[in-house]
Amino acid sequence: MSKLPQRASEPSGPTVAQPEAALGGKGSINLRIETDTRELIDDAAAVLGKTRTQFMVDSARREATDVLLEQRLFALEPERYDAFVRVLDNPPAPGPKLRALLRRVPAWQKP
Repeated sequence: MSKLPQRASEPSGPTVAQPEAALGGKGSINLRIETDTRELIDDAAAVLGKTRTQFMVDSARREATDVLLEQRLFALEPERYDAFVRVLDNPPAPGPKLRALLRRVPAWQKP
C-alpha cells in the first residue's frame, strides 16, 4: 500500500474537538486506528477522488443507514401485508392490565 501525503485539512496528530457552534453546526469525531487501516482508507479515498474525511463520512453514513433500515424496514408478500394491516387497524380491546396501567399517574407527574 502506498502512503499518501497528509493533507493540511487532516492533521495526523490528536485534534481538539471544537464546539458545534464554532464549526457551523458540525461536530468532530476523533479516531485512533492502526496505520495499515488508515493507509487502506487513504488508498480507497484516493481511488474515488475523495479526502479521507469525505470517504469516512460517506462510508459511515451508508453503513449507519443500512443498519437502521435493517432494524426498521421489512418486506412482506401482499397477502401477509394485508393481514398485518388488518391487525394494526383492528387492535384487540384493552385488557384489565392495560386499563390499570393507563389509570396510573406517570412517574414524571408524581409530586
